[in-house]
Amino acid sequence: MSHLEEVIARVDAAIEESVIIHMNELLVALSDDVELSREARYEQQQRLRAAIFHKDRHHKEEMEARREHLTKDGTIL
Repeated sequence: MSHLEEVIARVDAAIEESVIIHMNELLVALSDDVELSREARYEQQQRLRAAIFHKDRHHKEEMEARREHLTKDGTIL
């Protein structure tokens, strides 16, 4: 398995795990990876950034829906 394939597998696993802190740690680690080409590093970092963005947006939507549910008719339930 090439280094790029290993990195792709790590990124896939981090995205599947869906834990932002782990995705952020891998994002930083990729910044220092001199074995990857600039393009390969950028591509994998973008995949992580997109996953982080979508996870954060989904979390905010869930929190807003929960807040709306708990404050129906202006009353906190």
